[in-house]
Amino acid sequence: MSSIITYAVFLLVTLGGGLLIGSQTDTGSWYQSLNKPSFTPPNWLFPLAWTILYVLIAIAGARTFMRAPTGAAMTIWVVALILNFAWTPVFFMAHRPSLALIVIGLLLVAIIAFIVVSWVPDRVAALLFAPYAIWVGYATALNATIASNN
Repeated sequence: MSSIITYAVFLLVTLGGGLLIGSQTDTGSWYQSLNKPSFTPPNWLFPLAWTILYVLIAIAGARTFMRAPTGAAMTIWVVALILNFAWTPVFFMAHRPSLALIVIGLLLVAIIAFIVVSWVPDRVAALLFAPYAIWVGYATALNATIASNN
C-alpha cells in the first residue's frame, strides 16, 4: 500500500470515526444539567480540539503501520482508538461518568504506553501523541470532577 493511501485510510478511520460518533451523540440537556467544574472548556472547543487530535492520531498511526504493522506500538494505537471511541457513548449515551472515567483512565495509559514504545523507533509518532496525552489528561481530570460532583 502506498504511503498516501495509508495516510488516507488512517485519516478516514480516525477522523471519520470520531466525526461519526460525535454526530450521533446528543449532549443535550443531560450534560447541560451536570455540575461541571470551573475549568470546563466552552462547548465549541471540543470539536475543534478533537479534529486536530484525530489528524495527529491518524498520522502517528499511519507512520507506525508503515514501520511495524504488527508491532506493539500498532497494537497499542488500535487499543487507544477503541477506548477513545468507546468513551463518548459511555459518558454521553449511557450517562455513566464513573464508568467513563475508567475508560478514559485506560485510554490515558494506552496513550502514554504508545509514546514510550514509539519513542526510540519513531520519535515523530511519539511526539504526535503528546498533545493527545495532554488533552486526555485534562479530560480525565474533567471527567473525574464531573463523576465526583454528580
